[in-house]
Amino acid sequence: MARGPRVLRTVPTLRRALAPWRNGAIALVPTMGALHRGHLALVREARKRARRVVVSIFVNPAQFAPSEDFASYPRNFADDIAALTAAKVDLVWAPSPAAMYPDGFATRIAPQGAALAGLEDKIRPHFFGGVATVVAKLFTQVAPDFAVFGEKDYQQLRVVTQMAKDLDLPLKIVAVPTLREPDGLALSSRNAYLTESERQAATTLYRVLKASAADIKAGAPIESVFMAGRAKIERAGFFVDYLEARHAQTLAPVATIKDGPVRLLVAAKIGKTRLIDNISV
Repeated sequence: MARGPRVLRTVPTLRRALAPWRNGAIALVPTMGALHRGHLALVREARKRARRVVVSIFVNPAQFAPSEDFASYPRNFADDIAALTAAKVDLVWAPSPAAMYPDGFATRIAPQGAALAGLEDKIRPHFFGGVATVVAKLFTQVAPDFAVFGEKDYQQLRVVTQMAKDLDLPLKIVAVPTLREPDGLALSSRNAYLTESERQAATTLYRVLKASAADIKAGAPIESVFMAGRAKIERAGFFVDYLEARHAQTLAPVATIKDGPVRLLVAAKIGKTRLIDNISV
């Protein structure tokens, strides 16, 4: 039986465990648990780049609004550890909320730039402050040489990358392409919430993104492409939060493909489940 990773829950024990590894590269994969094949793809990329791989598992209360699904967010710690054992992860950093945000905690990062692009931040104005704060803490606690993130949460990727640059943090952010089901649905922990019929409808998001990208490449006006795309998504049973074309680095709005590089981003809710996706043009 494979030996599992060490599971640590306090900052002092984490730092003691990491100290002997500082003579080689360390990679961090931040997660909120409920791991799927997309997370394990991040772990494989981390293994390529570093001698030691640390995976954090922390469902961050600071990025959930009171009306959101913090209490019901999927938590499968035993299954997560089994998957990380098979992936030969060296260490799991799994602090409690009290360890991450002890009594008297009073500091919060307020990112701007891509964090105020009018995408996720428009729907969830609290979100990126919570993300930036917890990720900055993870970077400080683990002090990795590499931190690996998926492209599915694209606005988050841009916010975290800018934060690390702006704060002169001595690590490299590594982006990994979105892993998908055979029918195109982006892997997500929230896919577990979908009913059978919702799961079938969910493939519409990726199909619309692909068709929209092809039409925009062919010269079709972006707004007319998205009018048709939103209609298709709504007919599948979704409420559309946004379907947008943005500059791939800044997330500023673009009028034509000439304003690129261009990234298409979508967020929509079906039933009780909100899904996001994106692709490049």
